[in-house]
Amino acid sequence: MISPTLPRLTITLLLALSSQVPGEEIQFNRDVRPILSNRCFTCHGPDSATREADLRLDQRESATGSASSGKRAVVAGDIQASELVRRITSQDDDERMPPGGASKALTAAEIQTLKTWISQGAKYEAHWAFIPPQMPTRPTIQNKRWPRNEIDFFVLARLEEKHLKPAKEASRETLIRRVAFDLTGLPPSLKEMDDFLADSSPQAYERMVDSYLNRPAYGEHMARHWLDLARYADSNGYQYDTEREQWVWRDWVIDAYNKNKPFDQFTIEQLAGDLLPNSTPEQRLATGFNRNHGITIEGGIIDEEYRTEYVMDRLVTTGQVWLGLTIGCARCHEHKFDPISQKEFYQLYAFFNQVPERGMRGFEPRERIPSPLASLQQREWDDELNKLKAELNTPLDLAPHLEEWTKTLA
Repeated sequence: MISPTLPRLTITLLLALSSQVPGEEIQFNRDVRPILSNRCFTCHGPDSATREADLRLDQRESATGSASSGKRAVVAGDIQASELVRRITSQDDDERMPPGGASKALTAAEIQTLKTWISQGAKYEAHWAFIPPQMPTRPTIQNKRWPRNEIDFFVLARLEEKHLKPAKEASRETLIRRVAFDLTGLPPSLKEMDDFLADSSPQAYERMVDSYLNRPAYGEHMARHWLDLARYADSNGYQYDTEREQWVWRDWVIDAYNKNKPFDQFTIEQLAGDLLPNSTPEQRLATGFNRNHGITIEGGIIDEEYRTEYVMDRLVTTGQVWLGLTIGCARCHEHKFDPISQKEFYQLYAFFNQVPERGMRGFEPRERIPSPLASLQQREWDDELNKLKAELNTPLDLAPHLEEWTKTLA
């Protein structure tokens, strides 16, 4: 039996080591914000109802500004002058932050992270979900012969920065296994392996990748990740956990991946496909995303309570999937971490609170829509059937056979 303690200890050590790499720049969102959120934001964060000393450590202007005492919580580049450092390292229980005695004190690693961050200039970053992606410039590298594509330049630049050499090129057997598992979740067959090994053309790798991208298994494999985000299930949850026909929406997701549907359309159709002008059955089917929540059939419930829970589920899931925010916390109070107020939460709630449904047996409204995959199979069967009908309707040339037959009668 493998002790569960060892993996936890190993992970803890790895995390500690990874956060203390000498010379590595501390990033606010990655390294500092989690510490402040867990330890400080309750009293010095976005929630005005619980804020103390009129100090917000989530905002640079407040953290680096002068308090009424003349002190500043954070002085960029100066650990000694930063009141934050003095308070989190104080041995006096009345002064140490966060309050609550030694049991609430920051760990040595957390204190060192904050010190390093301040010494490096205490750079704040906007929430990552609100930072628009930017096209980076190609980095300068020494080994200019190694890169084969744009990504290689960035990989090699980081390796050279760490004084590391690239690994040797993987064998063809390894390459096809990686591609097969990444794109379909399945190992390559022996024939696929042999075909790739025998293909000596410069386009062999691209052809192999395209072959996996064009398989139904690609959409099935990639859709799994989206289904997890969308809380897909084949049953309704709660006490009775009865079966439901949500698999039709699952097929829509698989079909969308296999058809390489643009992400903007993928988004619009799932959130508002039924509101599009002259919406198609498939666009209305896409809104099954908003019907993945649990549905109860238990007796004795308060109907409005569960109807509200369904709306909350849609709202929280939408925030996590498309906004990258854990907005559910703002259901009860100002968010302690993400920049969402309770008022904004219920403003967004109003968009989803328009569905004519019930809490008890809330399966309505319904619509009979065929699965996109079933429709594809049906078209294939129809094509095959039409070929057979065409063969049956084609007159047979019986003259040669008739002549042979009449000879047998003589």
